[in-house]
Amino acid sequence: MSVSTRLQLSFINLPRRRSFPYALMLVSAASLPAHAQVSDPLLSSEIFALDGELSELPEVLTTTRLRQSKLKVPGTTTILTGDMIRDLGIMNLVEALRLVPGMVVGDRGSTNPVATYHGTSQYEQRRLQVLIDGRTAYRASLADVDWLAMPVALENIERIEVSRGPNSAAYGINAFLGTVNIITRSPDDTAGVEAYAASGSRGYLRTFTSVGDASPGGSWRLSYEKRKSNGFDSQLEGGEPVPFHDGHDTNNFNFDSILKIDNRHSVDFRAGVLEGVNEEDENKSGKLGAVTNPDILMDDYYLQIRFSGGTSQNHFYHLQASYQDQKRRQRWSIAIPADEFSTLLPPDNPFPSDPDLFFIADLNEDIEESRQEFELQDTLLINPELKLVSGVGYRKDTFDSETFFNGRGNNYQSRVFANVEYSPTRWVTFNAGGNYEKTTTTREGYFSPRAASNFIFNDNHALRFVYSRAVRTPDAFEQDPDWSYRPANVQPPFTALEGVRFLIEDLVDPQTSTLGEDLEEEWITSREISYFGQFHLDNALFSTEIRYFNDDLNDMISGVLNEEEWTIDNNVDLDQEGFEIETSLEFPGTMLRATYGYLDQDGRYIGDPAALYESDQQYAVDLLGRLSARHSGSFAWIQELPMDLTSSVAYYWTNEVRDTRFERADFRLAKRVDAPDYSYVLALTMQHYLNPQAWMSPDNRIEDHNQFFVEAGIRF
Repeated sequence: MSVSTRLQLSFINLPRRRSFPYALMLVSAASLPAHAQVSDPLLSSEIFALDGELSELPEVLTTTRLRQSKLKVPGTTTILTGDMIRDLGIMNLVEALRLVPGMVVGDRGSTNPVATYHGTSQYEQRRLQVLIDGRTAYRASLADVDWLAMPVALENIERIEVSRGPNSAAYGINAFLGTVNIITRSPDDTAGVEAYAASGSRGYLRTFTSVGDASPGGSWRLSYEKRKSNGFDSQLEGGEPVPFHDGHDTNNFNFDSILKIDNRHSVDFRAGVLEGVNEEDENKSGKLGAVTNPDILMDDYYLQIRFSGGTSQNHFYHLQASYQDQKRRQRWSIAIPADEFSTLLPPDNPFPSDPDLFFIADLNEDIEESRQEFELQDTLLINPELKLVSGVGYRKDTFDSETFFNGRGNNYQSRVFANVEYSPTRWVTFNAGGNYEKTTTTREGYFSPRAASNFIFNDNHALRFVYSRAVRTPDAFEQDPDWSYRPANVQPPFTALEGVRFLIEDLVDPQTSTLGEDLEEEWITSREISYFGQFHLDNALFSTEIRYFNDDLNDMISGVLNEEEWTIDNNVDLDQEGFEIETSLEFPGTMLRATYGYLDQDGRYIGDPAALYESDQQYAVDLLGRLSARHSGSFAWIQELPMDLTSSVAYYWTNEVRDTRFERADFRLAKRVDAPDYSYVLALTMQHYLNPQAWMSPDNRIEDHNQFFVEAGIRF
């Protein structure tokens, strides 16, 4: 283990904690996406107030696209504020999701982060919608999330809203199990110069620098973040620890701006560039006789523009367009004994099969994915009792890979969505909405509905009854692969094979292979009963949210998908039932928070009995439980202390995933000093792993269970 004790001077903006009533009002305002900050003239007090008065109740936007208090929202949503994430000493974005009930976070392969709500497959988290300021962030062709390349810095996060449960009624096909909406801070709130640096165990290094300005006519921010880590300490080979080549090093630039045209119209422009390397170990991630590390070079960029306007205080709209491009360059060398390689060639091939000779060449899994997305949304506050949000969207996904698709391909999606909120009396609110979407992946259209009734008691308590259905269609790689490898730099005596296509369909077992067969859509039917309540105590506020869910997941796609075996099919049904609790208690200067999730999952094979051997049928069922944790939870305590000190304690646990249990306690002590022209902060964080067993995989080894990190910052 490598522990750095360097303390670097840097800049950061970490607001001092406020007393709970004012903080909660800020939470309500911050619930708007970063493209709609409180400074926006459309967002006057009459719009975001409840019954004409500014409310202390937290509000969310993600669930229906309408801004609603937790008393009226048709579902359960977790709010993680940026201040809480930073005060707890969370070191990377995906780790913050451990604070969400029912969410499982871990690593697969060579330290590739994974996060999922209510489990399913470990390797491809294709059933979760992830947004950054309203822009879709999951990959275009593989539909999973590359958390290492997420182009957002922790310091720029205003809040994260996690809608727990199917949300296709608002966001379409990939919002199958839930939606993660990352909302960044407005440039209006970050004028000046900031920077930050942290260094610690296992080669961890993260730096952040930001500069910006704000005026009545608009604001802008330019920021840079570097993220670097050596990954895990070692992996196992033959039962013995050996070095693990699994680190990462990324550089991320972001530009955010707001141009205020007048008191009703504004234009937001965002752009970003990310480049870096994701190290992949040849023993862990190498394929087809790899003899070099198949590192992934990342090169991404995005552009986003949004025009927001309104005709009155009760009618506003936006038009948003975005484009993003993700390039992955992954290449490695192979050496296969000639006698083994000859089995891949026709029987009459002219090449030698001497076991002392090797087929030596280079392979690649290069891919470029891009997405164009357009959205028009209209919000109409008809009267205090009736609100309507509706809109249309269009998306084009493009993928280009010689290996996975034998060239270039496109998928197109178009959608219409709407949600109406109706409160005929003070004690009840009805929500009804849905999304109709057509996609060229299956050449069909799908409707995902949601209906909910919220019964409100004493203006601080609500009992919700929610019914929803959601759909997920196969992604491009599941549905239309044309997978092959073309060896390059082939060494004698096999040089005649330079550039020849070797098809994966010739390598997989023809008795069980489903490669080339069409897949159907997956469906989930969800029923939720949930309670949200606030209790005003003497000088304190206690909040709790309890969710019971009963979900039926039908025609789930499961099976093995790799270069040696391809057995995926709509062959598994799942039943999920459980409950989740999220509570918080806040005093002036003190915040306590706890979560717990319980999940009971049953699965059954529904595919053709002749398609798979009996053992493989059960394996297909088990694959969809690899990230399904029966018990999980967290506890956090943030405390202001004398002498400008702030401490935090956090405990995270998940039990169990793949016969492993995650338990970690984090401790952080920070000192902040505010001067008239600047402020600075120094902090020390310790992560203590309570369970000596490696989490999720025996190769995820951390040799020293006490990990240390130092932070420093200043702001002008």
